[in-house]
Amino acid sequence: MTPRAVLKTLFEAALAATDPVRCVPLHLPVDDGGRLVVVGAGKASAAMAQAVERHWSGPLDGLVVTRYGHGVPCERIEIVEAAHPVPDAAGELAARRILQRVQGLSETDRVLALMSGGGSALLAAPAEGVTLAEKRVITAALLKCGAAISEINCVRKHLSAIKGGRLVRAAWPARVLTLAISDVPGDDPAVIASGATVADPSTSCEALCLLDFYGIAIGVDLRKRLESGLLETPKPGDPRLARSEFRLVASPRQMLEAAAVAARRLGITPLILGDAVEGEAREVGKAMAGIARSCGRHGFPAEKPCVLLSGGETTVTLKGSGRGGRNTEFLLGLALALDGAPAIHALAADTDGIDGSEDNAGAFVGPDSLKRAREKRIDPRAHLVANDAWGCFSALDDLLVTGPTRTNVNDFRAILVGLE
Repeated sequence: MTPRAVLKTLFEAALAATDPVRCVPLHLPVDDGGRLVVVGAGKASAAMAQAVERHWSGPLDGLVVTRYGHGVPCERIEIVEAAHPVPDAAGELAARRILQRVQGLSETDRVLALMSGGGSALLAAPAEGVTLAEKRVITAALLKCGAAISEINCVRKHLSAIKGGRLVRAAWPARVLTLAISDVPGDDPAVIASGATVADPSTSCEALCLLDFYGIAIGVDLRKRLESGLLETPKPGDPRLARSEFRLVASPRQMLEAAAVAARRLGITPLILGDAVEGEAREVGKAMAGIARSCGRHGFPAEKPCVLLSGGETTVTLKGSGRGGRNTEFLLGLALALDGAPAIHALAADTDGIDGSEDNAGAFVGPDSLKRAREKRIDPRAHLVANDAWGCFSALDDLLVTGPTRTNVNDFRAILVGLE
């Protein structure tokens, strides 16, 4: 098996372990024949809804919103699509319809909330006094400045009519069970899809401080609303959240452990570096290149053949006008730092199948990547400066294209050392 085939096998094992078809049925509540209202949001939410339908015989209806192109056929749960990562009117309408679905329920009613990465952008209903246009501008600015996902979601929650615990508050007094697929470092329920069904420990003042820290201008009225607490979210201890339960059904850790099992079956030693790696993508690539070189030269921290596995979410501070996502930028930083080091190959990809805003999940690099680039008169360093990693890997025919995977446990990175 070629190094590239090995890497692809590990990625496929990671995806299979976090497929909603496998993960969701194990966590469904007891079907007592009563009505179940299903709502949800995220790139995996449609596949999660389909899994519910296949394993629920009692009365069932609902609505979930997913990213354009990530829908699947359902019979009893309505699937709608909207924009990600910058919200649009379809996401606003879907969020308001979800709020309507859960209002007016009784203590005997049950709500099943299906949440996954991407839900923050897809639940786009603005809070009172906030416009969708404001949310779009602020979201785009946060995505460009290199803010961590927890920071972005802190701001999103305080501009929302549904996130930060507001969805479950609207469903009171019904019982709410949330099944979540985590795409965030640390698997914090308050950060996954901006915690629509859990209490929010962050504050509107923190959200305002983040906007100021990153130099994102906002209107005078919005600033006053954040300062005054008018946009505050439900906090821990709020009695209207007391009948809500949260269950994590898939996570980056599961993804990495599955890839590790697949590696051992191939006779390759896996070393999991962590499931919550953050930082500037190109710098993380440089750091991991050093670990890979050490394995190749000294057999430390792992003897070759080995594979370095990691998950989490890096960031990209946009300064150029090129195309690409954080995984391709990570790989370009990695390749430049490796500088053609022998017998080191790598794959990095977003598990939802879309790296950034392009059509690829990620890409591959190998010992010959820089050599082939030079032969094609491609300057990888110039591409990195321009934030155009996609352009570089596209020209080399090294992109990994999977299409929507309908799961989302964040980034998957595998660096294979010692196979030619």
